[in-house]
Amino acid sequence: MMDFTSVSLVFVIASTLLVVRILYVISQSSKPARNTSQKSLSTLVVLGSGGHTAEMINLLSVLQKDRFAPRFYIAAATDNMSLQKARVFEDALDDKISSKGANSIQYMQIYRSREVGQSYITSVGTTLYALAHALWLMVKIRPQVILCNGPGTCIPICAIAFVFKVLGIRWSHIFYVESIARVKRLSLSGLLLYKLRMADQLFVQWPSLQKQYPRAHYVGRLM
Repeated sequence: MMDFTSVSLVFVIASTLLVVRILYVISQSSKPARNTSQKSLSTLVVLGSGGHTAEMINLLSVLQKDRFAPRFYIAAATDNMSLQKARVFEDALDDKISSKGANSIQYMQIYRSREVGQSYITSVGTTLYALAHALWLMVKIRPQVILCNGPGTCIPICAIAFVFKVLGIRWSHIFYVESIARVKRLSLSGLLLYKLRMADQLFVQWPSLQKQYPRAHYVGRLM
């Protein structure tokens, strides 16, 4: 009886501390990032098929390249075009600036949680596999900044990053920019990050969308 009481007490204390830690992480994530103007920030960029990559490249073109470096590009294992577009973007950037930045750029692929048309039953296994792969990539990269804008491949990455924050392993700032195609409702990825409060900052490109989701930030149209 005494052992059961002790175990129960330990469980309650541990659960309470975990909840307090999660609330602390959420409260800190909503605050502006500390001034790191003198430092470069290792940045993980999550790319997606279709217009997601075009929008992300457009966003990257206005960032301070020397501050957000080194850069790690990640796309789904079945998405070959996105990484190719990222290479073209970085090659053009090196031609304009210098060739020394090429060594600070890496391109990687991650398994999808669910392919288009895949049954939900079989997607359970692929989701677990994608989470394990995301964990390995996050341990390897340990980014300070994560940029994403809609593809489902960002969810495992952001989930692992949030867990790392809670456990005190690594504090990665997650910035999510919703696609310009989303006028009235967030995408599933955006909705998950918004509802679960995993993103430090969530940006939308339409004022009507910001009214629907008041914690989002309206930044105008980026395209």
